Amino acid sequence: MLAAMPPTPTPTPDPGEPRIRDRGDACPGALRLHSADDGRLARLRLPAGRLTARQVEVLAVAAETLGDGRISITSRGNAELRGLADDCGARLAELLAGAGLLPSPTHERVRNIVASPAAGLDGLGAADVQLWARELDALLCATPWAAALSGRFLFVLDDGRGDVAGLGGDVTLVAVRGGAALLYVGGRALRVAAADAARAALAAAGAFLTAAREAGTGAWRVRELPEDHEPDVPTALTEACVPAEPADPTEPAEPTDPAEPAEPAEPADPADPATVRSHARTLDPTPARKPEPPQAPVPPLPQGSPPPPGPLGSAAVCLLAPLGRLTAAQLRALLPADEVRFTPWRGVVVAGAGPERLPALDAAGLVTRPDSPWVGISACTGRPGCAKALADVRADAAPGPVGAAHGLPVHFSGCERRCGHPHGRWTDVLATPGGDYLVDGVPTPRTALPEAVTTARTTTR
Repeated sequence: MLAAMPPTPTPTPDPGEPRIRDRGDACPGALRLHSADDGRLARLRLPAGRLTARQVEVLAVAAETLGDGRISITSRGNAELRGLADDCGARLAELLAGAGLLPSPTHERVRNIVASPAAGLDGLGAADVQLWARELDALLCATPWAAALSGRFLFVLDDGRGDVAGLGGDVTLVAVRGGAALLYVGGRALRVAAADAARAALAAAGAFLTAAREAGTGAWRVRELPEDHEPDVPTALTEACVPAEPADPTEPAEPTDPAEPAEPAEPADPADPATVRSHARTLDPTPARKPEPPQAPVPPLPQGSPPPPGPLGSAAVCLLAPLGRLTAAQLRALLPADEVRFTPWRGVVVAGAGPERLPALDAAGLVTRPDSPWVGISACTGRPGCAKALADVRADAAPGPVGAAHGLPVHFSGCERRCGHPHGRWTDVLATPGGDYLVDGVPTPRTALPEAVTTARTTTR
């Protein structure tokens, strides 16, 4: 039986050592529970947000029997359980492991993989990156050194439509036509074969670990590395036997043509033990560093929009969870399904569900229409769950009128940390000690939030 793991102790830096990160990564996991004002919190990594029907039921049972009966969807498409008892760690681990949700206890916090949620379902995109995500997850779990990655290190796999490419990945793969992928790490972009995409991503993570170790600054993410310690990705790819070339700066970096069908990639079978073992042996992140050539111009990342709530092709639907939370009953309402995918917009894609399911899902309290006032509204935990919060922001979160122009996303924050805020431009609603709010810095009484938020998110700045 798996037991809850204790937190990593905070390291003590040597005198004079640069202090970029002077403590261990305390990011919660499914085995490392975080203590909050409303009980323990567990964060379950779901690579590409994917759940089988059985795993959906197990997650609902865990929320009902061990937590507060709700499941929170994070900005990386992971799941959180709150209100857990102090002594529930072993039972939670047993439930999750039995459903295949903990394939490697030593790697459970590093399985941070976001992938285009609609890939393979609507005929768009240049490749089914959901397949890449499964292969990458298998490689991560089979590679001992990958367990040293931070719980915040992020892999992003975009199928070319540009829906997730801008989510700030440490390693980003973008599918392009012709059976290829662009690999972005820091300020570098390389072109690899689609069949090598997952191995290339793992090799890039190894290059980061080497750079972080040599920098000695405790960096958790690529952007935290000193400028003179960029990851030597070309050398890592060579060591991993992954052919690569500099990306053409004129490479089309725009959402793929909806009229063109996706070209299915053919990654190595992640279930093949020989494949996993051979890849894991090849990718040792300890080669000697070589001088890096001057960097070539980098093609921009594609920019697209998330799929709106509603039908997704002929056999899938896209939904949003109000403020990113589902009750156990709402989670079960997603079934039957071929599979369920949590999205980084705190929503759900249900594969195997046609448009005829939308009325029942709407009745269950899910957002099913693009004109819903809840589209684009998010909030942190707030009171009473978070000790740092100054207000019950979830109770104060105020959508605009039905059918109003949504404009920018809006995020309600209980403190200046602004946990879970969107990427890119967004309307900032921040609680203040006096019980009111700042809306994009403008003092606003709590009673005036609906009008102020609607104005702020639809005003061009």
